[in-house]
Amino acid sequence: MEILEQVMEQVDGELFGVWFLIGAALVFWMQAGFAMVETGFTRAKNAGNIIMKNLMDFCIGTVMFVLIGFSLLLGDDFMGFVGLPTLNIFQFYQSFDWSNFVFNLVFCATTATIVSGAMAERTKFSSYCIYSAVISAVIYPIEAHWIWGGGWLAKMGFHDFAGSCAIHMVGGISALIGAALLGARIGKFTRNEKGKVTKVNAFPGHSLPLGALGCFILWFGWYGFNGAAATSVDQLASIFLTTTVAPAVATVVCMILTWIIYGKPDVSMCLNAALAGLVAITAPCDVTDALGATIIGAVAGVLVIFGVWFLDNVLRIDDPVGAVAVHMLNGIWGTIAVGLFATTTAPGNDSLSGLFYGGGVGLLITQLIGVGSVALWTAVTITITFLLIKATIGLRVSEEEEIVGLDRKEHGLASAYSGFSIMDMSGTMEVNENTDLGVASYDQASETQKNASVPVAAAPVGASTGMYKVVIIAKQARYEILKEALNKIGVTGMTVTQVMGCGIQKGAGERYRGVEMDATLLPKVQVEVVVSKLPIDTVIETAKKALYTGHIGDGKIFVYNVAKVVKVRTGEEDYAALQDVE
Repeated sequence: MEILEQVMEQVDGELFGVWFLIGAALVFWMQAGFAMVETGFTRAKNAGNIIMKNLMDFCIGTVMFVLIGFSLLLGDDFMGFVGLPTLNIFQFYQSFDWSNFVFNLVFCATTATIVSGAMAERTKFSSYCIYSAVISAVIYPIEAHWIWGGGWLAKMGFHDFAGSCAIHMVGGISALIGAALLGARIGKFTRNEKGKVTKVNAFPGHSLPLGALGCFILWFGWYGFNGAAATSVDQLASIFLTTTVAPAVATVVCMILTWIIYGKPDVSMCLNAALAGLVAITAPCDVTDALGATIIGAVAGVLVIFGVWFLDNVLRIDDPVGAVAVHMLNGIWGTIAVGLFATTTAPGNDSLSGLFYGGGVGLLITQLIGVGSVALWTAVTITITFLLIKATIGLRVSEEEEIVGLDRKEHGLASAYSGFSIMDMSGTMEVNENTDLGVASYDQASETQKNASVPVAAAPVGASTGMYKVVIIAKQARYEILKEALNKIGVTGMTVTQVMGCGIQKGAGERYRGVEMDATLLPKVQVEVVVSKLPIDTVIETAKKALYTGHIGDGKIFVYNVAKVVKVRTGEEDYAALQDVE
């Protein structure tokens, strides 16, 4: 019997060693979930940029974790604050702890990924790479050492089983500070003459199916996120139960509340609520029971709604995917919940009892100390990081880059959806929010916004009068407005043609894997007029104002100097005769 027990112990050890690595693979798979959620909840013109950022999160994080992050986290403890840096992964590979490295690496990458969502659609890619590297190399490993590497919080009895505090709260605080320093996306907040916000504008994500796919991938991966460190079948089963109950309850609560508050159950908010429940249960998943998981999930469902509202309407911080509400608020809540709902009835927990299970306030105070100290460390270090980047290379892209889209401007990618249009296909279609410039009034729009909406090719410099041919490409729905505006300034003759066109000029550099891409043709109206007695700049400005709706692709104007063309083709005599006729 004794030999059999030893064999079974050996088998159990090997089995859970394999499960440990499978769990790490599940956490890595969560990178796909984060990428899909963030892509689906933002606009199509930035989809490629977001995919690239989520890819580089892990790749840059791996490099930094190899060089320094892992040893800062799990190296020999120095005064309870940090692990001593080493290069053991290169020097002593034969005896290196390979499993622990991979397991902690995938968690580290998650922290940086969280920040990406809140700062999406207006962050420089180069700046993103830098602060992602800093998070993976220094910010996360040091505070994680306090909790999991034998640091001072671990010695106090602080409990964060899978990372509500160490990962999600840290990522959420970084996201909040980053989004605040970066500023809102163009058009997110409507302001009056005094700069006061009068309206919060919705920027719907371009693909809820992608967002939902990402949510389900994350939920699936979370069984590895929370369960990989389990040491018995009973403990693993209990963790799976709490990891299922909390997000489910959070989603139901969110559905009911949004139904009551908004009159309809909100799809994107419910997807966020599922993630909020998962974040909240991450710290106490191994020490709470079904009742505790239910209450934790219910509070998470309320917090996510409150968090999104609070950022928009009180703090005026633009968080495109709800990362702060999901990760920061519920990371804090889940960590505190350990001090409230820990119970010794949970398998594998023989010592921790929360306030509501007769354990007093001792554990709760420890959890609060941990939350406060990690939050302070994160806030100080990430603020310094962002301010240094902002003062050197800058955090935010230019107005033009943001309006056109980061896919094209940052990566030379015409679209992440080759063969699909993100513009209006007919005059009866509703305005597509993916091309929104943020200002509907032509008079209030900046020159960059005007030029993005209706660019002018070959506009004459300092021209007054002369003979010019003006070709205007417009949406079908704007033709009558354009005709009326031109008539008012004295242009009564025009040629109108139904045409097919596209917004990508050949030779502009839009390529995929080095190959120039074909363009998608769209139905348009082409209006041609010849003017000689009117100032050409008046005609151009009138046309731009008539076509402008506050969206990219409202139209385009081409201006040709007829005199120059005729001189070249027919000579002085024919040109003079043409002027006499005019």
